[in-house]
Amino acid sequence: MSQLEDLLRDLVVANRILANEDVVDAYGHISVRHPDNPRRFFMSRSRAPELVERHDLIEFDQEGEPINDQRPPYLERFIHAAIFEARPDVVAVVHAHAEDTLPFGLINKPLEPVIHSGSFIGGKVPVWDIRKKFGDTDLLVRNMAQGRDLAKCLGKGHVALMRGHGFASAARSIIEVVRLSVYLPRNARVQMNAMRMGGKPKPLSKGEIAARAAGYRPNMPETWRAWEYWATRAGCGDRIGKPEDHAHHDHAHKG
Repeated sequence: MSQLEDLLRDLVVANRILANEDVVDAYGHISVRHPDNPRRFFMSRSRAPELVERHDLIEFDQEGEPINDQRPPYLERFIHAAIFEARPDVVAVVHAHAEDTLPFGLINKPLEPVIHSGSFIGGKVPVWDIRKKFGDTDLLVRNMAQGRDLAKCLGKGHVALMRGHGFASAARSIIEVVRLSVYLPRNARVQMNAMRMGGKPKPLSKGEIAARAAGYRPNMPETWRAWEYWATRAGCGDRIGKPEDHAHHDHAHKG
């Protein structure tokens, strides 16, 4: 298979995984940057992630508009377009509404990594409030101006919460953004439970976060183990190919 077809196969699997792990339901989406044209990206047509197949995938331009495809796209495709525009290092983006993350967009206590598998959050998670710049809206990201404001809040980080709405996450590969998006609500659950017990949860230190990041490689056996596990749980373990199929495209675009 070509690099592009490998990526699109993984994009389908990623949709199924995120649905099975309760990160997305009927709503939410994941995208991947075109490996040969970094100004374009792929994402499903407007369909529940659990149901996405290869033929549902649409190619989009840098403004978030479909390329030669008349099927209804996701309304909030501008989240993805704006993050890809702002971050050449990002290969894949997720937008989801995982319930456990939502309280941290409503209070002054920030969501931050408190468990080792949450270390890739990177630190305190910023909260984007659409009302600050755009006034009263339906909270949906409906255009590039709103998407770019969200991308500005994300900055150089990996995740941003969206007040009363959900989160956007970004990473250097599909596997990496899936892992981040799966563990983000789990980390939030642990932090909330610790807060309920009283006292102040002790987050990971900058040194601990750095040590975890330094020991990570996209094609390491531990990463593949998780991908294989999640794909099998989602009923698509037969679609994931072999570990070596992923080694050549789990890297950031620089152009």
